[in-house]
Amino acid sequence: MAETPLDSSAVPRSAPPAAVAEEARGLREALHRHAWLYYVEARPEIADEEYDRLFRRLQAIEAEYPALYTPDSPTQRVGAEPQDAFETVPHLVPLLSLDSSQEEEAVRRFDERVRKALEHPAAYLLEPKLDGASIELVYEAGVLVRAVTRGNGQRGEDVTENIRTIASVPLRLRGSERPVPDRLAVRGEVMMTVSAFERFNERLLESDQEPYASPRNSAAGAIRQLDSRLTAERELVCFAYDVLLVEGDRFHRDRDAFEALGAWGFLRPERVEVVETVEEIVAYHAAIGADRDDLDYEIDGVVIKLDDLDARADLGATSHHPRWAMAFKFEPRKEVTRVERIAISVGRTGVLTPVALLLPVQVGGVTISRASLHNREEVARKDVREGDRVRIQRAGDVIPQVVERIDEPDRVRAEPFRMPDLCPACDTPVVEDGPRTVCPNRFGCPAQLKGRIVHFGARNALDIEGLGEETAALLVDRGLVRELADLFDLEPGALVDLPGFAEKSATNLVEGIARRKTVELRRFLHGLGIPEVGVTVARDLALHFRSVEAIRAADAEQLEAVPGIGPKMSEAIRGFLTTPANAVAIDHVLEKGFTLVAPEGPADTELAGRRFVFTGGLERMTRSQARKLVEGAGARAVSSVSGETDWVVAGTDPGSKYDKAVALGVAVLSEAEFVDLLREAGVEVPE
Repeated sequence: MAETPLDSSAVPRSAPPAAVAEEARGLREALHRHAWLYYVEARPEIADEEYDRLFRRLQAIEAEYPALYTPDSPTQRVGAEPQDAFETVPHLVPLLSLDSSQEEEAVRRFDERVRKALEHPAAYLLEPKLDGASIELVYEAGVLVRAVTRGNGQRGEDVTENIRTIASVPLRLRGSERPVPDRLAVRGEVMMTVSAFERFNERLLESDQEPYASPRNSAAGAIRQLDSRLTAERELVCFAYDVLLVEGDRFHRDRDAFEALGAWGFLRPERVEVVETVEEIVAYHAAIGADRDDLDYEIDGVVIKLDDLDARADLGATSHHPRWAMAFKFEPRKEVTRVERIAISVGRTGVLTPVALLLPVQVGGVTISRASLHNREEVARKDVREGDRVRIQRAGDVIPQVVERIDEPDRVRAEPFRMPDLCPACDTPVVEDGPRTVCPNRFGCPAQLKGRIVHFGARNALDIEGLGEETAALLVDRGLVRELADLFDLEPGALVDLPGFAEKSATNLVEGIARRKTVELRRFLHGLGIPEVGVTVARDLALHFRSVEAIRAADAEQLEAVPGIGPKMSEAIRGFLTTPANAVAIDHVLEKGFTLVAPEGPADTELAGRRFVFTGGLERMTRSQARKLVEGAGARAVSSVSGETDWVVAGTDPGSKYDKAVALGVAVLSEAEFVDLLREAGVEVPE
């Protein structure tokens, strides 16, 4: 492998293209190897910082020379521009569901049918039944070319751009241990680990968004995001467990195919075994079930698959499931307890959430004492009241949910629950926003201020070390911080008497806050907690407007000119920024002497600032690659056609955007004309 310098500075235009191409190739190889060691083998050889430096170097090269982009580049994992919709495509091999049962007797009947059909003893491959979102991965000449959701089993949605962002999915197969096949289709399961899911839901709750009910729902939602950059923000993993089709290789047993998946660089399920008797299957099921609570990913049973692949072909399948496999499911985790009280939690953005405080009960080895009731409409729908007997479950074995109220005919129930008229944290009259109840005192409510301080200092915002929940609560409760701006007036002497603080930690926090007065504009915007402005939107706003003053002065039309921002988002952003109390609070923060660093501008070409829209399929490149070429030239790839659109690039089978372009008189380019236009502007386009 070519030596790869670690400098992340921009590549000079004078660098010889051949040398740069060789360096890019070496960087890709190194990054693929280190990602495999980290995510699949769990034995990293370099520190995260060194990996990041290699990654930034490759990003710099590709930004300077877009022609060096390849479909398997590790930089593809950061996500691409939003898609308009997912194309529905057929699977190479049907992705059938499994017949399932929770009964041991059903497993015995399955074994009897298999043995009778084969007329000889059978061996079974056993693996945990992963509770995620099923995916088909297709490789040609070792490179990932397509990823498709299960859909109806025959056809699914093409979510390739999203799946590229998952670090455990090989963008290029490893060929060092086993030759790479000409064509390969693999079935896998996209999942979010329990620990990653908990972190994700904590972030949602901090911003008063509805948490996901289970890791499975979260993973399924992530891979169907039209904006793959949002998928990239979630900590997804993908386990490969079945070879659906292989050209250029041959397997007779499933255990051999499973070994090949590991050699090609896939992350595989743990604790896979081959057995020959029902008794061994039952023992495996019991052992996995006993360890279920200790796993960091969700399983809902055991998969039993005939190991002999030729015998599988003889057994065939029904229209719904294969005759050579079944799922031996676990019992769901549910318990009954009583609602002792319904309390109100006030989040960072002012949403009041009813929370059921429960008589503690063990569910799946975890003590549950509280469960979110989400909003007033959910409480009314389930008619949950204080004192009621309820059935709860750990949805996805993580989030406690009240499933239903259990009738007690002879018991006198409490009065129906109703949301308070005043915020319990600041006594401000609350307002209704759809099913939500909201305290409008955004910066003056102590409960919201605590959350805002944590969000302001979070890693994706100002990244102030030591400014966590406990510290934020202390600062507000002791009256040291009454608004965000007060953070920048703190003195070490005022902190040393607080629990958990000493002279050094107090000084470190004050100095850490002061250092963040110089910060990237995108981080500052995200830290303000503006509705609808997450990490991605904050970056887009910063790149488009380049100053906080311009953003605060922007009207709805100007905000909607930013890709991805529509009328609803612009209304929420403007409503927040123009509310007098919010504006004053932001003014007070800015008065502390901030230096907000705007992002670096795009390349300066004759296409800078021009707008492109893509419709239909492109043959020379993916639409994602086309967007990157456009953006590398300083132009913008937008999703909708308007009078401000400069060109619509129409590939095969163009959609309604083509018709709208014709109606509006917008110039329409073929793919060849698009390539010519780029080259005339000095953009390098792959051959």
